[in-house]
Amino acid sequence: FQGVNVMELVLFWTIDAHQLAPYLRGGGLGQQVVLEGNRLVLTCLAGGSWPLQYRWTLNNSNITDWTPQYRLSMPSLKRTDAGLYQCIVRNRMGAVIQRKTEVQVACNGEDQKTVTQGRAAIINPPPLVSFPRPLVTWYKDGHKIIPNNRIAITMDNQLVVLATTATDAGRYHVEAVNEMTGENVTSPSELVAAAIVIGPKDTTVVTGSEATLECVANARPVDGLVMSWRREGRRLSSGRRLVIPAATSSDAGLYVCEASLGNSTVKPVEARAHLTVMEPPTLTAQPKRKTFADLDRNVDIPCLATGVPQPRVEWYKDAVPLSKLANPRYKVTAATGLTVRRVQPGDGGIFQCFARNAAGETQAHTQLLVSSMAPTFTSPPSDQTVTDGNMALFTCQTSGAPKPAITWRKGSRVLASGSVQVSRFTLLQSGGLQIQPVSFQDSGEYTCIASNSEGAINATAMLTVWSRTVISVPPTDQRVIKGTTAVLDCNATHDPRINIRCLIWDRGGVAVLPTGGGRVSVRQGLLTIGQTWSGDIGDYTCTVTSQAGNDSHSARLEVIELPHSPRSLTARLNDSDSRSVLLSWLRPFDGNSPLLYYLLELSENNSPWKVYLSEVDPAVTKVSVGGLTPARTYQFRLCAVNQVGRGQYSAETQRLMLREEAPSAPPKNIVASGRTNQSIMVQWQPPPEPQLNGVLRGYVLRYRLAGLPGDYQEKNISSPETNYCLLKDLIIWTQYQIQVAAYTGAGLGVYSSPVTEYTLQGVPTAPPQEVEVVAINSTTIRFTWNPPPQQFINGINQGYKLLIWPEQSPEDVTIVTITPDYPGSRHTGLVSGLRKFTWYFGSTLCFTTPGDGPRSPPTLLQTHEDTPGPVRHLSFTEILDKSLKVSWAEPEDKNGIITGEKSSPEERSLSNSTLQYQLTGLTSTTVYTLQVAALTAAGQGVVTSSTISTGVPPELPGAPSNLVISNISPRTASIRFRPGPDGKTSMSRWIVEGQVCKSEAAWRVVYQKDNQPDADTLEIPNLTPFTQYRFRMQQVNIVGSGPMSAPSRLIQTLQAAPDTHPSNFTLLSATQTSLTFSWKPLPESEYNSSPETVGYQLHVWRTDGQGEDRTEDVKEGGGSSEATVEGLNPWTQYQVQIQAFNSIGPGPWSHTVAARTAESVPSGSPVNVSAEAVSSSRILLTWSALPQAHKNGVILGYKVLYSQKDSEDPPSVQVSEGEGSVSLLLGWLQKYKVYELQVLAFTQIGDGPPSNPILTRTKEDVPGPPVRMVFPEVRLSSVRVVWQPPAFPNGIILGTKNRDPQRWTTVEVGSNARQFTVTGLAAEQTYVFRLTARTAVGWGEEQQALVVTTERRERPQPPRKLSVPQDEVEARQLRLHWVNGGSGSSLLRYFTLQVKELPGRDWNTHTADIPHNVTSWTVDSLKPFTSYKFRMFATNDVGDSVLSRETDAATTLCTPLSVRAYVWYSRVTRYCPRPILIGRVEHIFPTSHSNTHQLHTHTHSNSLTDKILPAAAPSVAPQSIRVSAVSPSILEVTWDIPPLETQNGLIQGYKIHYWERDQQNQTEKVKVIFVPDTRVHLTNLTSYTPYLVTLTAFNTAGDGPPSDPRGARTLQSAPGQPSFLSFSEVTGGSVNVSWGAPLTPNGQLEGYRVIYEPTAPVQGVSKVVTVDVKGSWQRWLKVRDLIKGATYGFSVQALTVSYGPPIQANITAQPVKGSPGSPMEMTISKTSSELTIHWSEGNVGAAPVTGYVIEARPSDEGMWDSFIRTLPASSRSVSVPLERLRSEISYEFRVIAVNRFGYGQPSTPSAALRPFYEEWWFLLVMALVGLILILVLVFTLLLHGHSSKYKACGTGKHVSTAEESVTLDNGGFTALELNSRTLNTKNSFLKKNGTRSPPRPSPGGLHYSDEDICNNYNGGVLTESTTLTEKPTEVSESELTDSDSEDEQPKHSFVNHYMSDPTYYNSWKRQPKGLKGMGAPFGYEECATADTEPYYQTVVTQHSTGGAYTPTGHPAHTHVNPNTNPPGSRTPVTGFSSFV
Repeated sequence: FQGVNVMELVLFWTIDAHQLAPYLRGGGLGQQVVLEGNRLVLTCLAGGSWPLQYRWTLNNSNITDWTPQYRLSMPSLKRTDAGLYQCIVRNRMGAVIQRKTEVQVACNGEDQKTVTQGRAAIINPPPLVSFPRPLVTWYKDGHKIIPNNRIAITMDNQLVVLATTATDAGRYHVEAVNEMTGENVTSPSELVAAAIVIGPKDTTVVTGSEATLECVANARPVDGLVMSWRREGRRLSSGRRLVIPAATSSDAGLYVCEASLGNSTVKPVEARAHLTVMEPPTLTAQPKRKTFADLDRNVDIPCLATGVPQPRVEWYKDAVPLSKLANPRYKVTAATGLTVRRVQPGDGGIFQCFARNAAGETQAHTQLLVSSMAPTFTSPPSDQTVTDGNMALFTCQTSGAPKPAITWRKGSRVLASGSVQVSRFTLLQSGGLQIQPVSFQDSGEYTCIASNSEGAINATAMLTVWSRTVISVPPTDQRVIKGTTAVLDCNATHDPRINIRCLIWDRGGVAVLPTGGGRVSVRQGLLTIGQTWSGDIGDYTCTVTSQAGNDSHSARLEVIELPHSPRSLTARLNDSDSRSVLLSWLRPFDGNSPLLYYLLELSENNSPWKVYLSEVDPAVTKVSVGGLTPARTYQFRLCAVNQVGRGQYSAETQRLMLREEAPSAPPKNIVASGRTNQSIMVQWQPPPEPQLNGVLRGYVLRYRLAGLPGDYQEKNISSPETNYCLLKDLIIWTQYQIQVAAYTGAGLGVYSSPVTEYTLQGVPTAPPQEVEVVAINSTTIRFTWNPPPQQFINGINQGYKLLIWPEQSPEDVTIVTITPDYPGSRHTGLVSGLRKFTWYFGSTLCFTTPGDGPRSPPTLLQTHEDTPGPVRHLSFTEILDKSLKVSWAEPEDKNGIITGEKSSPEERSLSNSTLQYQLTGLTSTTVYTLQVAALTAAGQGVVTSSTISTGVPPELPGAPSNLVISNISPRTASIRFRPGPDGKTSMSRWIVEGQVCKSEAAWRVVYQKDNQPDADTLEIPNLTPFTQYRFRMQQVNIVGSGPMSAPSRLIQTLQAAPDTHPSNFTLLSATQTSLTFSWKPLPESEYNSSPETVGYQLHVWRTDGQGEDRTEDVKEGGGSSEATVEGLNPWTQYQVQIQAFNSIGPGPWSHTVAARTAESVPSGSPVNVSAEAVSSSRILLTWSALPQAHKNGVILGYKVLYSQKDSEDPPSVQVSEGEGSVSLLLGWLQKYKVYELQVLAFTQIGDGPPSNPILTRTKEDVPGPPVRMVFPEVRLSSVRVVWQPPAFPNGIILGTKNRDPQRWTTVEVGSNARQFTVTGLAAEQTYVFRLTARTAVGWGEEQQALVVTTERRERPQPPRKLSVPQDEVEARQLRLHWVNGGSGSSLLRYFTLQVKELPGRDWNTHTADIPHNVTSWTVDSLKPFTSYKFRMFATNDVGDSVLSRETDAATTLCTPLSVRAYVWYSRVTRYCPRPILIGRVEHIFPTSHSNTHQLHTHTHSNSLTDKILPAAAPSVAPQSIRVSAVSPSILEVTWDIPPLETQNGLIQGYKIHYWERDQQNQTEKVKVIFVPDTRVHLTNLTSYTPYLVTLTAFNTAGDGPPSDPRGARTLQSAPGQPSFLSFSEVTGGSVNVSWGAPLTPNGQLEGYRVIYEPTAPVQGVSKVVTVDVKGSWQRWLKVRDLIKGATYGFSVQALTVSYGPPIQANITAQPVKGSPGSPMEMTISKTSSELTIHWSEGNVGAAPVTGYVIEARPSDEGMWDSFIRTLPASSRSVSVPLERLRSEISYEFRVIAVNRFGYGQPSTPSAALRPFYEEWWFLLVMALVGLILILVLVFTLLLHGHSSKYKACGTGKHVSTAEESVTLDNGGFTALELNSRTLNTKNSFLKKNGTRSPPRPSPGGLHYSDEDICNNYNGGVLTESTTLTEKPTEVSESELTDSDSEDEQPKHSFVNHYMSDPTYYNSWKRQPKGLKGMGAPFGYEECATADTEPYYQTVVTQHSTGGAYTPTGHPAHTHVNPNTNPPGSRTPVTGFSSFV
């Protein structure tokens, strides 16, 4: 070997030198039970070297060959598949056998057996084939048998009955159940007979299993029977069965069963049985897994076994029994096993021994390895040449010991070995290599290597692979039609290394050769056969042969043709079915293509042929044609169809007529409806025409009471056209059952299904029964009653009405409606709310839907007595020290009989006549409380009390003081007060008056409270939301009313949803798809909120409940008074409501307004349209009424459009008036013509769409005369007559009859004949010929002609003088006149008319059969207003004349203008394209019965021809055009019509062109309005946009000139959102906000609203700040009240007439990333004239510092503000003149660095620079001076008393008490002016840093502004642009009075937070002092009007006197002196504007 081969050999030897023999991995299943029919899967798990092969045996017979599959699968097991299965495994090293597996099939079977009766009966079950053994149950006479001492069931399932008696007789059966399959079988029930007793049987069992012996004995009596078992004389047990649980070999032997009777001397009976116990075999000696042997030496393989019985040992070598091998060297001995003598190499393999006996089997095996022999080749591999796709087989047989291992490789790749498997490469048992299939890539050398322990050898062979020769293009089956060419193609591909023979074609083994004529040709495999016929049919084979394989393909050539027609088609009536016909025929030739089906056609009543059966089975030759209609004639024909197509029709059958029958279907669509309470209208439609079965003669209607037995009453309707009947004289409110049947001449048809209907309800005729009316208390009466008798209710009981009226006021009736209860129960009802102790009449009645029944007799009763009301006018007179007089008046509500009065304190009862009382014995100057009450029998009434002091006359009370308002809600507020002097008596009433501030309204009483003398707090109800109020109070005591208190502060109630809806809600106008409503808007006082939040919405829904509800928002806001709802359905009833809404919610809905949209044309067509020809000229058309959803108006009727099919003429129209009309009989139709019919509905607006056309043919009739009868050949003795079929055939022409009257010769010819020759005539004679045609109905009208038998004839002359008189010209027809020319010695036969449409059309034949004897003709089917020319020629027997001269052009007229005037527009129908009017229009007026306006004309009589005046468009535009804005999206255009003389006809409407100014080309639109409207709304326009509008009028001639443009601008609306929102200069407490103007302003921008709030609460508080920026130029805002680190949400809205949608963004109050750090080391130095600020640079951040900003915080403001802006980046100090600082104010400063990212962190603030007056010594001096001033002030107040004055809300000056406190309630801040007010010493606001904070605004959600608060604050005027909203919603009492503790801390709130800070407090408490030189403070007045001076909006939330903020793009305004402010400007306000 070469080196590389040696290496490979060593490698392979290492892998495969020791191959493994097969071995078993499992022992297999010993037993397997499978259901019959189920799948069986057995596996054989084995190991060993590849390839392993398996074979399966059944009962030692092979059932599979050797395969690599280790699994045996049987999909459906049968009983015969049961048995012993065994698997054998082999490889090259040997074979081994698996243990057997017993497969049993579970199944059931049954058999029968008869038993007999005896003394002891044994009933055997029928033989049953079942595995496993079934469970058995025995039954006697159907009852289960329970075994006992007399009845036993054996192990063999036998039933044993002992000591049988007569009761045992019966029917026994057994039921067996297979537990495995679940199946059960029951034996037949038959007589059970007794049998012999059963003895024990010999039994054999395997050791360890259970053994059972059974013995059944019989005796009488059975109870005395004793059973026992013995063995070898020893008694074992008793009973019928002996059970040995686990038998062993010692249990084997003879067993005796003994039966005896107790106390009997009879010898016992015995029975014997042997028990045999077997043991399965076991191996006592077995071989090793491997046995090694040397050549020519003996070797012993041990295998010994034991068992009972003794096992038999059998040996196998490689799964082959040694007995079959018959090798003398193999010797088997019982003592040692197997001895192999003189071992040879072929002895190597697997030896296996099996030990078997009846108890089982066992096995062992060993592999015998023979050594000491190197491998040699006995058959080495050889070269192979194969074809691609075939199998290649290399041999490689070797010998050696041990058996050599084989390895195959190709190159270095191992392909197959004992451990390697590659797809397609298989190592064979012999060592060979099989390659299957071979591919072209497998070519090359293959090496076989054989190796064992003694060495290795190899051999190589070459594999050559050829490409297979194949037919690449095989021929395909061809089916060609006879006479065409067939082409069969065949091409082959092959390996280029081989040669192939030519392609050969043959047919049926006979070669196909080309023919000389070229019909058959073969070229390069292409076979062509031309002119194919049936002889070419066959199989054609293309064959190719070569060394690399042969190939052939066949194709079938079929030549097919049309099938022949069926023959002998006959038809006959079916005797068993009167509605069917039997057809039979002979099968035709199929054209060499299988028949697909037959096509059967029929002709019904001579109608055209139609397909009746489209696919008759081709295998049948007879068929029954059913479903035919009685009383009709039928004719049939048949054709066959194959793949080619449809063959010829058969001959037609004779015509058969079916008998007439009664209708087989009832009338349809029966509808019954109650008309009155004693009549019912019944309507129906005829039965379907196919089910009439004859001629309809009439109907029979029958009816009776529904649900009751009784005879029907009948009505006969003898007219078939009548389809309704009114049943009269019926019973009220009674249900009837109604049926209708139709009848023909053959009898009455079937009745319809019963229809039930009630007569209408009536009113009850009897009142309720047994009525009881009882008063149950002082205000309630109870009714009890029984219902009226049911027969008197006369309808559905809708309930009862309880009627109560006072005795003295019978017209004041109280009605209570009670719903009905169960009919038989007694009813109860209550009437409450009555007056006490009053006489009433009570009655009741029953009512139904039509109305009320009679009342029950009235009952008079009185309500109970009750306690009286309070006495009136309690007063005191004659007041002395020890007595006084008390007076009073009787109670207003006595509620009974007053029996007296009672007074206290010393209770005294007085008579009812006593109205005053003198009290004596009183104590002087003592306060007494006196109470007076009236008495009735029911008790004491309400007490009236008062206090009085003896000796002191009472006086008027004083005025309340200290009015405090709190707990403000939308409609209530609490008022707390300090009562005034009581006037020496108790208070009897508190009166609260209110005044609305803005409206300057008068004071009015808003609330009063009685009998609460100690009250100090009242709740005022019924206030108006969102309204400013002030209140005052008045006290009332027994003397009278005291003076009014001072007014309270001004408060505003909260917002609420609107209380009311808009009033006067009405429909303004309606169109077909829209409704316009108007209403009176809510007054602003009823908005209950801010006006810009108020709007309206409409709720629209259909009255019929269909569709979805709609809610439409009105966009124009609270002032709008009109809206249009679009997109509605025409002529639909809608219900509409309106409601107002605001930001809080919606208000109540208004009343419902019903509105209907305008009529329109119907949107749908009638349905269920059907037509039936009732005669040859009439068609009955029926349809269903138009669905309600498609009516769109009042249906005035229906129009039927009908025309002949394919006719070009417009359809004719007939009108069926009335919405209820659903049928129309069309008459005067042409006979036997197909008509196209449509139905449409119409309203007064116009026509709806027509229905889908339906086709119906009128019935057949006798035909008209044949036409164009001529005699082209006339001889002296013969005449040939030629004719054409009748112009009006009126049916199917069945024949023609020609009569010669001279000899009365009649000749009938076929329907297809068109000529006939008459011979035997006399020369020069005149003959009359009459020609007539016949249909199925009969002979028609005759055509007559005269003929002279002569040969002198010529062509006729044409007609002359053709003319068209103008007065005979109409729109679609005219009359043509002419003069006949010469006949040419031959009678004229007819004329032909030709017509030419102008201009430019060709001549066309209009009529070809004008009779020869007329000289005028009506030319119809012309177009309106079209010009025509005419010409003619005549025809006689010789031929046609020349053409006549053309007529002059004749023009048809216009169709008459029919104008319908409607509410919404006019519609002109059928007007001319170029309209003209003949003559002069005199007048237009409506006719009496139509909406159509008639045009009356007068023609000129003094001229030869009428003058035609062409119509023209209007010459003048509409007049007085006005355009006005209605809303932001609507313009209203109005105009006047053009002058009458300029209209040039009837104006149809107007066209409105409108566009946005300067954008006409892009935005122009057109809207068309029809007369008589002169007003239109242009909708969907852009807000606040100028539009231009022009109008033109139009008529039928076209559009008139446009008007001059008129313009208007739409109203403003809410703007769009600002275009952007950005932030800059962001610090920890401030930010600059800027925004862009809206892209769509939608109006004049008036300002902006900025709202910001933290996105999350800060320290539990979330404040919402709103800033209104006035003017459109300023779009920035500096916000300075932010909290560092908090994130704020900003929103900006633009304002026009209202606010638009906001733009929103968030910003965090902290320097942005990358900004500088805080400057360092800040210090301040001060000189006499200036101060200097120093600092050093800090962290520069992510970019260089570009500058510095100095901020200052004055002590009186508390907010940081820019002081010096943008110092250079190099600056480290700056000087400030002291003149820039305000005196008496301390300042703090800080420095901020700026880079391109933004503002950085501020430096640490400097120490405050305090003025001298804050030094301690100055404060001490001022405190002493202040104390002295306070003492002087207190003394002055005590002297002057009530002297303080102030102005309030425009009402003048009011006096206030000295103790009045100044409070801040709910945001109302009292103006403090030290120079003009004298304040209480307790007023905390006099303190500079007082501890009292202003109260929180309560409740949350209030918006404050100068308009809301109506105040000037301490000299600081709040801007109009500021509002405040605080979110916490809890409401707290916010006022403190003088009695409150000075140190009491108010609850925390946002306002309190700023109020408690001294600097914030001062910022809004005092007027800002401003810069130096600022003028005097403003004057203040509460509720002052807004400043009307124009000014720039304050846009900063805090003001500082430092530098001014300069936004990008705007000039900087640095106000140094107020006198330098620009005109109209206003100094930004300090203080509270930061959060307002």
